[in-house]
Amino acid sequence: MKHLFIIFAVHALAAANWASGQNCGCAANECCSQFGFCGTDETYCGPGCQSGPCTTNGVKVEEVVTDAFFTGIANAAGAECPDRGFYTRAAFLNALGSFRGFGTDGTADDSRREIAAFFAHVAHETGNLCFREEREKSNRYCDTGFPEWPCNPDKFYYGRGPLQLTWNYNYGAAGRAIEFDGLNNPEGFGATIRAINGNVECDGKRPDLVTSRVDLYTRYCGQLNVDPGINQRC
Repeated sequence: MKHLFIIFAVHALAAANWASGQNCGCAANECCSQFGFCGTDETYCGPGCQSGPCTTNGVKVEEVVTDAFFTGIANAAGAECPDRGFYTRAAFLNALGSFRGFGTDGTADDSRREIAAFFAHVAHETGNLCFREEREKSNRYCDTGFPEWPCNPDKFYYGRGPLQLTWNYNYGAAGRAIEFDGLNNPEGFGATIRAINGNVECDGKRPDLVTSRVDLYTRYCGQLNVDPGINQRC
């Protein structure tokens, strides 16, 4: 289960379109493109490539996300961390085999920024890898305005996983993308396939939370020796 928690989180931030191509069924010598089609040239094997002999920029994520880097995030959690040890570097690296495009597209600096952004969001959502589920579990997070994703009356769709997937429509969409019954068994995984909390935090709604994410991002960029770039706030 730890493996799954990290797989889906990586999937979320690396590319929204990966879900469409998880069942490409390409031949061994073909790449599955970001749009879910098979081929052998740069269109298929270049940026966004999901599987097969994808081309990369040479960055090795395991050399960027060192044990010291990962442990440093976990050690920033408070002493009363209820789920300490649930998220592991080994599980994260194991998941990378399923999503080869993560941290390997663009320039080397682009890769480091992508990795820093991923861990900034994870650290913010989980309290430095401290929580696997939302602490306040009384809210069902059922929005009946999405008939395509009907709520199971016996289930709660509160935040779970490293990016705290929330609401029935996100669980439903995630389940469809990865062939999982997210509506009827939301507690079975801690995934996320959504842009994180934009409707709550952005456009001046919660600048304090935005600042928390940005601070984490710039800190991790510093640890990875890469300029954080511009347009850091929403």
